[in-house]
Amino acid sequence: MFSSPVTLSPTRKALAGVQYLFVAFGATVLVPLLVGLDPSTALFSAGVGTLLFHLVTKGKVPIFLGSSFAFIAPIIKATELYGLGGALFGCVGVAAVYGLMSLLIRLFGLRFIDRLFPPVVIGPIIMLIGLSLSSSAVKMASTNWILAGISLATAVGVTLYGRGMLKLIPIFLGIVVGYVADLAFFDVDFSQVAAAPWFGLPHFILPEKFSWAPILFMIPVAIAPVIEHIGDVYVVNNVTGENFVKSPGLHRTMLGDGAACLFASLIGAPPVTTY
Repeated sequence: MFSSPVTLSPTRKALAGVQYLFVAFGATVLVPLLVGLDPSTALFSAGVGTLLFHLVTKGKVPIFLGSSFAFIAPIIKATELYGLGGALFGCVGVAAVYGLMSLLIRLFGLRFIDRLFPPVVIGPIIMLIGLSLSSSAVKMASTNWILAGISLATAVGVTLYGRGMLKLIPIFLGIVVGYVADLAFFDVDFSQVAAAPWFGLPHFILPEKFSWAPILFMIPVAIAPVIEHIGDVYVVNNVTGENFVKSPGLHRTMLGDGAACLFASLIGAPPVTTY
C-alpha cells in the first residue's frame, strides 16, 4: 500500500507491524483507563479511525491513529464539569479544529502553516507532549524496576549494537525479553486473563445533548495534537523519503485525523492522534 525507499521482506514487514502495534497499543489502552472509558471501545475506534484516515488520504501515508495522551487531563476535568457524556460531546470540538485546519491549509496553502506553526514551535510542543508523560512512565516502571531496566536496556542495546533484522525491532525485543524475564523470575498472575471472555463487544457511550460549553472547553486543547500531527507527517516524510505534505496533502491528513476523532467521540472513545 505504501511506497518506500527500502524494500522489506514479508517477514520483516510483519515484525515491524507487530512492533508498531505494541508501541501504540499501550497508549491506546492506558488513556481510556485513566479517563474512565472502555479500552475495547478505544481499540475499536483506533482501528476504524485508522481506516477512515487511510480512506481520506488514499492509503498513501503509513500512519496509525490511537488514543491521545494530550486529552487525559482535559477529559477528566470536563467530566467533572459536564459529565462523561458532556465531555465526549466536547471532544467533537476537537474534530472541528482538525476540519478547520484542513480547510485553511486547502485555501491558503502550506505557507499558512509555516507562518502559524514554524519548526521552532512544532519541535518544542512535540517534546513537551512526550515529557509530560514522563511521570506516568516512572510511576509504571516503579512497580518493578528490575523488569523495567531489563526491557529498557534490551531496547537501547539493540538500537545501538543490533544489525540487520534486529535493528528494525528494538522495542518489540525489549517487550519480549522483559516478558520472558517476568515469567522466569517473577510471579505472573494470569487469573484475569483466564477469567476474561474470549469475545466481547465495545461499550458505546453516546455524547449528550448539544452544548457549547464542553466544546469551547476542548477546542484550545486540540492545538497541541494538531501541531503534533504536522510534526509527525514531516517526520514520516523524512523516514520514507516521500513528500506526503504535497501528496496526498497535509489538508487530507488533517481531515482524516479529524474524521477519526469525530468517530471516536461519537462512540465513547478518547480522541485519537497520529503514531
